[in-house]
Amino acid sequence: MKQRNIMPRQNPAEMVDPSSDGAAEYVELGERSSPKLDKYQKVSVIPLVFLIFYEVSGGPFGIEDSVQAAGPLLALIGFLLVPFAWSVPEALITAELGTMFPENGGYVVWVSSALGPYWGFQQGWMKWLSGVIDNALYPVLFLDYLKSAIPELEGGLPRTTAVLALTVVLTYMSYRGLNIVGWVAIFLGVFSLLPFIFMGFVAVPRLDASRWLVMDISDVNWSLYLNTLFWNLNYWDSISTLAGEVENPSKTLPKSLFYALLLVIFGYFFPLLVGTGVVPLNRELWTDGYFSDIGQMLGGVWLRTWIQAAAALSNMGMFLAEMSSDSFQLEGMAIRGMLPELFAKRSPYGTPLVGILFSASGVILLSWMSFQEIVAAENFLYCFGMIMEFIAFVKLRIDHPAESRPYKIPLGTVGSIIMCIPPTVLILVVLAFASFKVMVISMVAIMIGLVLEPCLRYSERKGWFKYSIIADNHDYHSAYQ
Repeated sequence: MKQRNIMPRQNPAEMVDPSSDGAAEYVELGERSSPKLDKYQKVSVIPLVFLIFYEVSGGPFGIEDSVQAAGPLLALIGFLLVPFAWSVPEALITAELGTMFPENGGYVVWVSSALGPYWGFQQGWMKWLSGVIDNALYPVLFLDYLKSAIPELEGGLPRTTAVLALTVVLTYMSYRGLNIVGWVAIFLGVFSLLPFIFMGFVAVPRLDASRWLVMDISDVNWSLYLNTLFWNLNYWDSISTLAGEVENPSKTLPKSLFYALLLVIFGYFFPLLVGTGVVPLNRELWTDGYFSDIGQMLGGVWLRTWIQAAAALSNMGMFLAEMSSDSFQLEGMAIRGMLPELFAKRSPYGTPLVGILFSASGVILLSWMSFQEIVAAENFLYCFGMIMEFIAFVKLRIDHPAESRPYKIPLGTVGSIIMCIPPTVLILVVLAFASFKVMVISMVAIMIGLVLEPCLRYSERKGWFKYSIIADNHDYHSAYQ
């Protein structure tokens, strides 16, 4: 006997008018949110801005490789122009679909509604795995910034123990509640950006504009350059998995995405402008942590220490934001019956306990990978997920033009398709530059997802796990009469 828990929800706007001729009726989603969430405190604009900031950026730590790969001019152009080709379309799509489907699960719900639940699950699998791979990076980077002060963290048992301990502490903070994570993100964001603002003031007398124009097109590591840009400018859609936790999402989500976009572009371009303008170019020196060396040249040891501390704490902020997104995504998938119901159970603090534990376990298991392997692998998986999002966005625009969209991108169907072309081209370029090893690992991961979904459906039929089913599941394949 199947163990299924029926979780009905009522929304009058979701009923098709029986008196109509059925020719142009639709099921309206409106201001719907995830069930049983009213008792939990919602996230407001300012915490949400900094959660998005840490989902996407966390500050300029990690962008140094762009200068090493391509020189100052291309690095500056990349972080000034690529956001308009990639980040802006992704943020706009997130604003439209995130307010159209204001529930936890985000992009999983979008793809499921447009392409069916099987592909919705594949989207969830690839995006969750990409997020976990991304999160495995942050404890490692945190220790990399501390090892100059504590040489024992260079490797061996002390480093392994420190990675595990840090993961446990940050996971516990995620468990204690999303609002705590949001306010911690505000503090960490301000602390992480302030040293670069100070560095900019100190650097003014020493700036040399000619250094910004250096470029050697014949000596560009395109793979490193594109992966660095892509890694530092993606994940705008991750906040959609928390849409059910947002206060008044139809207004708060678009506004927060806009403010976060400005903050991210400033947080990358300004430090890069200062750093490349004050020191003579030596591309080999531009690796992770080089901003702290520039800080010492400009302000002394204390500024170097501040930047190192800011970098270390920024990695904590990115871990917390990504962990929240990943765990609430699993909760949203469980609410829609894609995962066993136990993933939807909440802690006393309103956080999805099982989702947090699963995501933390994945972080620990993947922490053995190197920095560049992590970036390349997550980019590869993320690219496939974004392609499905673009398809879902366009398909929902074509198939359901009359559907309620509290925020709608001011473009028609043709304009929406054109808007998706530049980021799609960038995705294809990033995929083309992936190494054979990364390609093989990523394709194996994708194939696991293709097999995992039927296995979960089999476990459902056998009654091995308890699954939820929502009476008003807004899969458009079943909404029409």
